[in-house]
Amino acid sequence: MSLRHAFAVRVASAAVVLLALLVGSSAALAGSGSPRAGALHVTKECSQYQGEAGQFCTITSANIPWIRAGMRVVYADAANFGRTPPMLDTDVVLSAGHGSAAYGHVTLNLATAQGTVEFDGGTGAFATFHGSANVTVDAHGVWHWDGTYSFRSDD
Repeated sequence: MSLRHAFAVRVASAAVVLLALLVGSSAALAGSGSPRAGALHVTKECSQYQGEAGQFCTITSANIPWIRAGMRVVYADAANFGRTPPMLDTDVVLSAGHGSAAYGHVTLNLATAQGTVEFDGGTGAFATFHGSANVTVDAHGVWHWDGTYSFRSDD
């Protein structure tokens, strides 16, 4: 066996082990003792977001284990500052990396800094995730999602 072939086999083996670990950890998290429905409270900071498509905000805290600090909320479309009132009306992806993401939509009045975010499914640990929350910002510039979430039963 050539050195190149041996290296390729080891890389492929490592990739399979990593994939198994990721799938196992997603399944373990989804099957953990945490409730499968309830109140949703998330905070995020948006220092990397200036209203352009593809930019993101970063989760700073959440009350459920599937959403963790450091995850990104990526905005598909740019904010519409030319409209009255200025609006953000776009699809979003809440990305956990490693194949887990929640798909949603945010509608936010930028003049009042109030709106809603809705999630409906995704991939990995978020395949059956649903969430609905009001979006607000506090005096410190921390954004809040306050609402409810559920995971559809696979039964």
